[in-house]
Parts: sequence; structure tokens; C-alpha cells
Amino acid sequence: MRTRRLILLLAAGLLAACGNKNNSNQENMNTSLQLTQEWDKTFAKSDKVDHKKVTFHNRYGIELAADMYVPKAEREEAKGGRYPAIAVSGPFGAVKEQSSGLYAQHMAERGFVTIAFDPSYTGESGGEPRRMASPDINTEDFLAAVDFLSVQENVDAERIGIIGICGFGGMAVNAAALDPRIKATVASTMYDMSKVNVEGYFKSEDTPQQRMEKRRALAAQRTADYKAGSYQRAGGVIDPLPDDAPWFVKDYHAYYKTPRGYHKRSGNSNDGWNVVGCQSFLNQPLLAWAHEIETPVLLVHGSKAHSRYFSEYAFERMTGKKVENESAKVGNKELLIIPGASHVDLYDDEAGVIPYDKLEAFFRQSLEE
Repeated sequence: MRTRRLILLLAAGLLAACGNKNNSNQENMNTSLQLTQEWDKTFAKSDKVDHKKVTFHNRYGIELAADMYVPKAEREEAKGGRYPAIAVSGPFGAVKEQSSGLYAQHMAERGFVTIAFDPSYTGESGGEPRRMASPDINTEDFLAAVDFLSVQENVDAERIGIIGICGFGGMAVNAAALDPRIKATVASTMYDMSKVNVEGYFKSEDTPQQRMEKRRALAAQRTADYKAGSYQRAGGVIDPLPDDAPWFVKDYHAYYKTPRGYHKRSGNSNDGWNVVGCQSFLNQPLLAWAHEIETPVLLVHGSKAHSRYFSEYAFERMTGKKVENESAKVGNKELLIIPGASHVDLYDDEAGVIPYDKLEAFFRQSLEE
């Protein structure tokens, strides 16, 4: 009994140490990042919003770079001069000058203060070595964005939402499960990066033997990288396209490798992630606690997207209801299928299918509740 009591006391002490508000560690919050000041986005600048570069830190001390968009005109949404706010990131391997910035600017035009940020180790954000990914750190990046927004003078800290695109849709859902300050979440054309790394597409690599092959390959690559003193890159979107490339790869190419969406800081547009960059997704499931999210979640996907099943799976995780190839809503969880849209169609306005009206209505209602 004495041993058990000692263990409980030690555990209590550790919990207290983690959450002790009296232990303050004031870090230097001054930026050391070199940020591009000219407009270098893949989309046109709006005259309806003010734009500026900002930085903030996550709890690992990594400094993140973001574009902030603020409505120019005073609007009814600004209660006492404070607006509802939205943090946006993704797709996986993209930068804030691509899809996330476009979403952020559009939502700012509709009356929200928004930021589009580069995740850790990518774009203009900090973190070394470059082009690494982490289910934990990239989820934390969303929480850090909420930290930043919650202390802005023009933001209502009780009305903050997030948008995750592609692979950062899964990170956004994970963040919503972790942080109740996030009052509403949109995952657009989402990937569950854990699921695709563990199973392959459509469970094409979903056996213990296949997973072990991946583990062995990554372990061998780590040894090779350490010996070389550098990290081997996996390569971005394949270019030039082989004749037999799957149609969704051609879809990616049409965005990342053409003037439509190319950006010099985007991994997908250039040499991609490190080969070992996604290793931790193999045994860290992102959506493990999605069923406990109490705040509204909207999943948006194209009917023709190869990745559609990720949103359907996430919806099932959150509601327990089987999705039979239709849009669905249960409680405060909603799956919206865009007819005829592919995965990449929801990256930009090329096909004109991003449902901005729906997003505005969702956030307006959710952030007022």
C-alpha cells in the first residue's frame, strides 16, 4: 500500500509540474525568420482585405510564419471591434502562398480575421532539418495558431475556428479533438496521413508483412542518411508525367507543376519531403479520439476524389454512422460531397467548386453558438 501511495504521489507531482501556472518561462518572442514581403502568392491579391506577415511560436519553440488577412470594412461580425477568426493550413507539402492562403483571403473577405500558416519545417516557418512531418508537431501547429489568434486585440478568443486542407485536414480534426478552444473545424479534401501511411491507398498495403517492409526500408534509410550527413528527399509531384500515371497524379501535376499552383517554396512543387519525413505516421493514428469532438465539424470532399474515403472514414469515426456515398449530417458533424469535383478541384478556384458560401454559413453559425 505504501508503494502504491508513493506512485500516486509521484504521478500527482508530475501532473502538477506540467500544469503549474506559477512556473513562468518568458521566452524571447522576437522573430528571427526572414520573410518575403512582396506578394508572391499563386492567387491575386484582394482589395477587400488588409494583409501582413506575422509570426508565432508553437510549444516546441519552433517559429511559424503566417499571412494575416483582416477585413477592411467594419462589419457586424466585429462585436466590440473583435472579429471571429480562422487559422488555415495545408495541403500536405504545400505552402501558405498556395491553397491555404486562398481560403484565408476568401474568408477574410467574408468578415473573419484569418491566418494561413506554414507548418513546422516547411515554407518560411522555422524548424530544422527541413521537410519533416509529425502527427504531433503538425497538430500542435494548429494549437499554436489558436494561441496567437486568441491574444490579438481584433479577435474574439471565444470565436476561433480552423480549416485544414488535404493532409492538414486530418491534423485539423486531431487538433479539434485535443483543444476545446477550437469552436468549429472544416477539413477540406482531407487525407488521414496515418491511415494512408499504414495501409497504403485503399488498403493496398494493409498486411503486417507489408508494414514491416516499410519499417525496414525507413530504418535502412535512416542509417544511410546518418552516414551521409544529410536527408534524402522523396521527390515532389512526378515530372514529367509518365503516360501511365494515374489520373489523380495527373491532377496533382496540373496544380503543383504548372503556373496554376507552382511555388518555389512548396515541397510538392519541387523535391518533396524527406524520405523518412513521415515515419512517425506509421504508428501514431491521428483520428483515435475524433469521436469525442464536441464542437461542430464540416468535412468537404469531391465526389470524384480518389481521397474521398478518408472523409467518409472520419465521419464514421465521429458519428458511428455508415456513409453510403451520400452527403450526410448527424448532430454537429457534417459530410458535404461536391458533385463532380476531384481532390485537387478543392485546392483553388480553377473549377469554381470550393463552397465558400457553405463555409461562411458554417463558421458564422458555429462561432456564434
